[in-house]
Amino acid sequence: MKRYINKIIILLLTATTLLVSCKKLEDFGDMNTDPTKSNNLDPVNQLVLTQLRFSGELTINERTSIIMTMPLVQQIGGAYYTRYGFEYVKNRQYMSELWELSYPNDVLNIVDAIDRSAKDPLKSNLNAMCRIMKVYLFARITDLYGDIPYKQAGQGYISGVVRPEFDTQKAIYDDFFKELTEASAQLDASKDNVAADIFYQGNTGAWKKFANSLHLRLAMRLSKIDENKAKAEVQAAYTAGVFTSADDNCITHHADVQNSYADIRGNGVSVAINQYPDEGRPRICKTLLDIMSGSNDPRLQPIARNYWVNPDKPSERLDVTDALRAINVPITGVGPGKYNYDDFLGAVNVDIGGGRIVQVPNNGLKVQLANWMITNDAPYFHITYAETELLLAEANQRWGLNLGVDAKTHYENGVAAAMKQLALFKGGPVITDTQIQNFKTDNPLAPGKELLAIDTQLWIALLLNGPEAYANWRRTGFPDLKTATNGESTSLTTPRRFEYPLTETEQNATNINKAIAAIDGGIDDWTKRVWWDKQ
Repeated sequence: MKRYINKIIILLLTATTLLVSCKKLEDFGDMNTDPTKSNNLDPVNQLVLTQLRFSGELTINERTSIIMTMPLVQQIGGAYYTRYGFEYVKNRQYMSELWELSYPNDVLNIVDAIDRSAKDPLKSNLNAMCRIMKVYLFARITDLYGDIPYKQAGQGYISGVVRPEFDTQKAIYDDFFKELTEASAQLDASKDNVAADIFYQGNTGAWKKFANSLHLRLAMRLSKIDENKAKAEVQAAYTAGVFTSADDNCITHHADVQNSYADIRGNGVSVAINQYPDEGRPRICKTLLDIMSGSNDPRLQPIARNYWVNPDKPSERLDVTDALRAINVPITGVGPGKYNYDDFLGAVNVDIGGGRIVQVPNNGLKVQLANWMITNDAPYFHITYAETELLLAEANQRWGLNLGVDAKTHYENGVAAAMKQLALFKGGPVITDTQIQNFKTDNPLAPGKELLAIDTQLWIALLLNGPEAYANWRRTGFPDLKTATNGESTSLTTPRRFEYPLTETEQNATNINKAIAAIDGGIDDWTKRVWWDKQ
């Protein structure tokens, strides 16, 4: 797979150039009407490009995941550049990157690919995959911003729309469910084989499960705003067939490449962490450490590691975790809203064997994500069996739906799958069946606290998928994150959405002003809530 990604990158970059040549990436209006459309571009290349960009595009993954959403849900923090999330320091440009880079690239390509493939009766499966990918792409955008251009977005080539109207998030979600239902039914193993597909190499059965599991994820978004609709869509997704084992996981297997802003082969989340010197990298937030430690989670020790800070390159760092634990130095992270240098710790000398003593300073005493989690070729988990099982557990617990087994069984399946999937990382730990059973015994679904347990485990399982962890936390309120403010904060509460880009207010003023007027209070502010995030 990695060799394949390396081989196709030139072709994919060519596909991008055909659609976006000679235009500014931030100029959404011009991008939407670029007249340089190719007449013979194969839509399969556009699909693969959007798949790879989703987790490989560096700017989006750095700004959206590492700088904003993962710190917002108190999984990581401490580094200066993550203060925008962990201290609630507003930076509109960082909030704008997903929008400004997705619309002229991913949206433009996938909308065009759907149109091209729909015109070819021999590309029925490709068309279905593109429709599913469109939902997946737009879900990330609307969940962060709220009302967005959807039906008219990317339509400049097709219908001549220059300034697309905004659709309400409710209408967008209604269309999501329609598209996923139709596209899943459209997939047919006897028709075209889309072998170039990065997710499943054209396996239509796997794509059906992916569409239905995405359907489940999005249905659960409505649990607060429209319970009846949520229940109906959850049942529909389950009946159609969701993930049933870890073999169904949707994963991008990246190449061992240190991404640039043009090279998307590596894992953009990992590269976003690794590109900074060690002292400037984020540490694990105390909130995550306390929850995992309090439940005797067997993942804690392999995930949270101490490194001697020289040299900076992760693959060459010296792991001093075991040496520190041997002399009873506790696992320590960064507190919510604090920098790596806050709560300063004095250096500790440790014996690393062979008579060699090294001094571990403050930054080394505060744990980081383990090297094996953040390699350039680390797998990126889009949707997993673990997430699916935990969502089914929640749905069953909330509404008693007929979802095969009871909430307890789904919960335990989800926990076990989340622990075992760590072994899919190169050098990742193998959590044993005994460890998993001990955890389940010690952490049952206690009466009255079932949703807390389920969604806290989902929050942990979504580590490294910041936008999804942020969405699920806003929906459920679990785990209970204490507000983390200080003198730099520009919000006194945890922000609930991203603000619209200023470029959109300049280029699409009439339509965006209507969308802003529909926001509570008529103000485009990050403390406001998207439609499904009912208070």
